[in-house]
Amino acid sequence: MAGWEDLEQGLPLDIRDVSQAREDLDRLALRVLGDEDGKKLMDWLRQSVLEQPVALPGSDSSYAYYREGQNSMVRDLEARLIRARKM
Repeated sequence: MAGWEDLEQGLPLDIRDVSQAREDLDRLALRVLGDEDGKKLMDWLRQSVLEQPVALPGSDSSYAYYREGQNSMVRDLEARLIRARKM
């Protein structure tokens, strides 16, 4: 069935499934990046991505969106590591 009826049905997602998936991914990030080599990699990502300018004078504005996307990925990894360490 394809039509308005499909749109009116509730989503089949259970919030527990979403929470479990997030926790699983947080634990995975900690397993992969939680040792000394992972710390070195995260330090390198922070220095080479987060601590660089988002936009440069004269650059196209789309470059800033691209750079902010890179920053978001590094911040997401850092947040996952912090959450996983608190579990």
